[in-house]
Amino acid sequence: MTRTHTTIFILVAAVALVLGLTVNKVLSSKGQGDPAALLDAGIVLLPQPRTLPALTMTNQDGETVALDQLKDDWTLLFFGYTFCPDICPATLAQLRQLKSQLPEVTRERLRIVLVSVDPHRDTPQQLKKYLGYFDAGFQGLTGEEASLQKLANAVSIPYIPADTSKENYTVDHSGNLVILGPDGTQRGFIRAPINNAKLAEQLPGLVSGS
Repeated sequence: MTRTHTTIFILVAAVALVLGLTVNKVLSSKGQGDPAALLDAGIVLLPQPRTLPALTMTNQDGETVALDQLKDDWTLLFFGYTFCPDICPATLAQLRQLKSQLPEVTRERLRIVLVSVDPHRDTPQQLKKYLGYFDAGFQGLTGEEASLQKLANAVSIPYIPADTSKENYTVDHSGNLVILGPDGTQRGFIRAPINNAKLAEQLPGLVSGS
């Protein structure tokens, strides 16, 4: 097993452990809908909200955004990149479809944000162009590698920075989504692969339960 494969294995195992440790506590949670149905839909809620680090990033319009500005609405963070050959376009296409399956009141309270794990290539202009292929309402964030790593680690979605000296390099990253509540704290995860039919049933109750 190569060093890269070993690192990937360790990261995946760490995320699995975090998710696994929350299951029993989630089953006893109140006011968030049916816990068993949420888990069946891939929604794993944390036993306690998790505060995000105080970081500043740049959005798809080139504007400075502090993470604590991600408030008032619910947010789904997806860590990916615009040159991703498979998981990113597939996930964003699914999220576009998911939006169409949600009631209008839920759509209005849910933002979807792509956090780039490839700041070397993902300029704000590139993010905006790419996200426009899927949904004009999707938002993007990029920033310094250190800030992106700090955020990814804080929400337990680690990734492995790429060797940018290689032509057509790819970035190893998770397909899980991070759920942020309207107070800007992390409430949980949505496990990949996402199931639109089940999420469309469970997200309205989760969002309205805030």
